This record gives sequence, C-alpha cells and structure tokens, in this order.
Amino acid sequence: MLKVARLTASASHPDYPVEGCLDPRDHTGWSPAPQNQSQQNLTVTFDRPYATKDASYLTVMLVWGDGKFRYGQRLMAGDYKIFGISGVDDGTNIPVEIQKILSVPRHDRAERQTTALQLYYSQIAPEFKNLWYQLENLKERRQMLTDEFETMVMNKATKPRETYILDRGQYDQPTVKVSTGVPGFLPGVPEQNPGNRLALAEWLTARENPLTTRVAVNRFWEMLFGQGIVSTTADFGSQGDPPTHPQLLDWLAVEFYEQGWDVKHILRKILLSATYQQSSEGTPELWKDDPQNRLLARGARFRLQAEVIRDATLDVSGLLVERVGGASVNPYQPEGLWREVSHYGSSPATAQVFVQDHGEKLYRRSMYTYWKRTVPPPNMQTFDAPNREVCLVSRARTNTPLQSLVLLNDVQFVEASRNYAERIIKEGGDEIDSRIRFAYEEALGRAPEEWELKTVRAAYQRELKNYQANEGAAVALLNQGESQRDQGLPVAEAAAWTTVASMIFNTYEFITRG
Repeated sequence: MLKVARLTASASHPDYPVEGCLDPRDHTGWSPAPQNQSQQNLTVTFDRPYATKDASYLTVMLVWGDGKFRYGQRLMAGDYKIFGISGVDDGTNIPVEIQKILSVPRHDRAERQTTALQLYYSQIAPEFKNLWYQLENLKERRQMLTDEFETMVMNKATKPRETYILDRGQYDQPTVKVSTGVPGFLPGVPEQNPGNRLALAEWLTARENPLTTRVAVNRFWEMLFGQGIVSTTADFGSQGDPPTHPQLLDWLAVEFYEQGWDVKHILRKILLSATYQQSSEGTPELWKDDPQNRLLARGARFRLQAEVIRDATLDVSGLLVERVGGASVNPYQPEGLWREVSHYGSSPATAQVFVQDHGEKLYRRSMYTYWKRTVPPPNMQTFDAPNREVCLVSRARTNTPLQSLVLLNDVQFVEASRNYAERIIKEGGDEIDSRIRFAYEEALGRAPEEWELKTVRAAYQRELKNYQANEGAAVALLNQGESQRDQGLPVAEAAAWTTVASMIFNTYEFITRG
C-alpha cells in the first residue's frame, strides 16, 4: 500500500494548508489563497516508486466543497500531469512569507520577522508536538465549559396517545383499550398523581416499592464480589434464583434508600465489611463444598472488567488523566477497523474512518472512550466488553491467549509499561532488588516473594544484555506511544525495565480481583 510521504503546493490558503488533503474525514482540505486567480499546482510524493508493469491505469478521486462533489479521473500509468501547471513547485512546504524572511540575513531581520520564524518553527518542530496537542485540548476544554450546547429534553404531547392491546401483535388490529398503570400485585401509584413519567419515576423510587433498591444493591454486590446475592442479576422474577442471603439483601436495600440513594455510601459500607476484606484463599474442603463461594466464607476472586484493567494500568504508570467530565475521546486503535464495517458519514456514529485523538485524550478514563456499537474498542472487546448492540446486565468472563497479547503488545499498554519503567528507575532506588520491590508494591500492593525477586532479577539482566547488544530495538520499544520519554535515562536500562513492567502488568494477579 502506497503512503503519501510529502505534499507540496505552489500556494496555500492560511486556513487550508496543503496537509489538509490527508484528512480522511474530509473535514479539512487544501485551498489556494483567494487572491490567486491563476492555475495552481499540488504535488503528491509517495513513500516509494509506483510499479506500473502490472497496472495500466491509476484512478484518482478528487473531492470538492466539504465532500459534496466528487470527481474521478482514470489516468494512464505514468501520466503525472493531471492538471496544467503554471505555478512553481520548489519542493518545500514552507509558506512563501516564511521563505521571504529566511532570505533576509539574520542580523538584518526585524523583530516581528524573528517572532514569526519562532512561531512557525514551534508549530512544526517534533519536540513541540505534544505541547500543541495539550494546547488544543485545553482550548477544547474551555469551550466545553463556557459555550452553550443544545440538550435533548422531553416534549410532552398535548393529548396522550391512545394505546390498545393488539391482536397477535398486529399493529393494524387493535382490540381492548388500555390505560397507564403498574402490575396489580405491586403497590399502586398514588391516586393524586397523574399517570405520566413523573408518577412512574416516583413509584419506582418509593419506599413502598423495594424492587428497585434490591436490584440496584444486588448489582453493586455483583460488581464487588463477582456475582450477586441473587445470582441471576438480570432476572428477579419467578424464573430467577432466590437470594442466598435474603436478610442481607433487604438490609442493603433499606440502607440505600434511607441514605438518599447514595451510591458512594453503600459501596463504602460493602468495601469496609469484614466479608469483603477476607482473603480469597480457602481450604480444599471449602473449595469442594462451596466452589462458587455462595456462602461468602472467603474473598471473591475474578478477572477485572476491561475498563478497570486499562484504567489500572494507566494509573500505575502515571499516565491516567483523572479529570471528571468532558467529551468522549478516541484513544489508540488499529488502523482501518471502522472502514471494514462502516459507510460514508459525517458524524462519529456513521463515520467510515477512525480519527485518533492526541495529548491527554489518549489517557482519559475508559468511561470517556467513544464507543461505536458496530466496532467496539478492540483492546476492551478482547476482555469481554460488550458491543452494546443489546442491553447486557452481566458480562461473560473468559481467559484467552489474546488477552495476554493485548497486555504485551497493544500500544496503550506498551506505552504504559514504558512510563512505569521510568517511575521504577526514578522512584525505586538505585539497587535492582529495591526497584523490583517498588514495582511489586505499586502494581500488586505487596512485596515480592524471594522466588519472584530472583525470577524478575534474572529477566531484567537478560533483557538488559539483549538491549545493550541491540540499541535499535531498545529505541523502537521506548518510542511506542505519543507521550514524551525521558531522554536522560540510559536506553538499554529503560527498555529492560519496560519489559519488566510489562511482565508485571501481564500477571494473573494484576488483572484479577483476589
């Protein structure tokens, strides 16, 4: 596949530089300056020569006017003069006004010319790239906080629609007219309240209706213990399992209601309980008699959810952005996934091309990751995150080799390992063993066993030797991800600790609650 290595143009509009031609979403583009009435030229240079012996034609798609007009031209291979050229292509993307300043000797330049040069260089210099990303993110954050945005609200009909029981579900065969109400075996809606959405909401959260609070606290319990007090979390009806501890379920439901539906309060109650703080270890007899831990005689042990694994990795590495609120973000994703299943569109939901974000948006909590239902984030889907095409109360839990491949090779986790390695070197002391202990305590919350210390030490020394012999591989590893690496650290040493950090992130203990 050919890739564009360079774009040059005879002239460009200040707001539409030549680089805009590479926007896959057609949101930007190249335009000559409005005052240029003569013909202009645009030169595209590919990363390698195009072999023409097996192809007689080259098809070019041109898009005008925000994607509204498209024009395809089939050219004979080797015919590079697509348009008549009157401008001069000097092989550079530097704007004409900057070239004029550069032609002036340094000691003869005015102060405003020097300032213009500094500004232009700061915009194209690779070492300032992340700073520009941060600046753009800050501008967007300010816009989100200060600008007004439309919000979807409910529009109440003047006259409610009449509803009927349909004969065998046929929309054109109404039978008996029905009115608003709730199941007869449950407490009814107060007569003074009208039969609208507000009345339904008040009924759902009323003290006389304990179903909502029971369902809620049971889901909290499943989140923390791996399974609910009622194991069939999605079914509290007659077909579901009975609660193993009905009095506990009732107490939690009442506590949740009386504390004003305070989620933090009820979670804190559970987390501080002796039941939750038990060790997940158990005797062979206990594992045999109660393999699913329905009696709560030991702590829960289960693999964490996809979002928690990603957030925990970023947190330990020091990359996680904990700021609350803001728009959805597009972190790293393999190229071309959206194109496989999508169609042309102008919104994120219908877009064909995934456009990755930069700067702090790459490290925001997973709850802010944009979720395209037909193409969920692949590194989360590997850890059983649902595609959200249908409502799913309880997720499946699997353990597959693909999960290890994600932890070891996905750019998000490799970059996190590299940043964690920098923390290990800077905060873990000067000795190898002290750094290993620091790494274990930060990631796993405990000191390493003696055999673990010996194993990791040997792994570090092996990787250090390998990277000292192949510095190119070390540099390639440390350049993964967009965050700036510490150039002052020895390359081979940083790469070896990156491998150690990746090993720890890939342990069963790191991705498991237990």
